Amino acid sequence: MQIDDKELLQQFRQPETKEKAFTALIKKYQEKLYWHIRRMVIDHDDTNDVLQNMFIKVWNGLENFREDSQLYTWLYRIATNESLTFLDQQKKKSAVSLSDVESGLANKIVADKNFDANRLEWKLQLAIQQLPEKQKIVFNLRYYDEMPYEEMSRVLDTSEGALKASYHHAVKKIEEFIKNN
Repeated sequence: MQIDDKELLQQFRQPETKEKAFTALIKKYQEKLYWHIRRMVIDHDDTNDVLQNMFIKVWNGLENFREDSQLYTWLYRIATNESLTFLDQQKKKSAVSLSDVESGLANKIVADKNFDANRLEWKLQLAIQQLPEKQKIVFNLRYYDEMPYEEMSRVLDTSEGALKASYHHAVKKIEEFIKNN
């Protein structure tokens, strides 16, 4: 049985139940956050690194969480920011352009031992990697996580209208990529 977020936060704020509450929080959200991050950074090991960094930030900041938004929204925002920071560091580390990093991510998909270019889900992944960063995040949150625009607006700190436009453009680009490849 999963504990609701309010209860988790109350337990986290008590020294005697802090670690138990944090473990419950990880169990509750780890898989969703893993896949959210994985869709951005692609590589399994990199995803685990980003996820670990994200949970360290959560551990350090959870006590000050003001509950202005849902815990889930706050966690997704941290995961998104950590993923973007990671991708930025990769770009700086290799001293190449973001498009080179993105084509490197596409190459990781192609190098996967299960890759089959004829399967639609692989084409979809390759198409997603061609999107600009913002569209990629919006598409992933909407398509895979089925996050409502209102919630996404709080995670990404962007208007719902801009998010709908980003999603629409992303879908058009993906359809075009799949049709032509």
